[in-house]
Amino acid sequence: MSDNLVKIPAEAKEIIKHKRSGKIYATKADFDEDVADPNTDTTQEDFIQDLEIKVTIVSMGAATKK
Repeated sequence: MSDNLVKIPAEAKEIIKHKRSGKIYATKADFDEDVADPNTDTTQEDFIQDLEIKVTIVSMGAATKK
């Protein structure tokens, strides 16, 4: 393994969604509450979890010569 690895700052965001309706929940607990609510038809099979990764732009120190 190389000692010259560059660490790039990144931010991960978890996105909890309802498969059929596309509704986005703030937390998995909010989704679970919707499943437990007898007034909705939401089931555990409607659960979708995505991960959004944002990478900070980092200069690698190289410049293009003209």
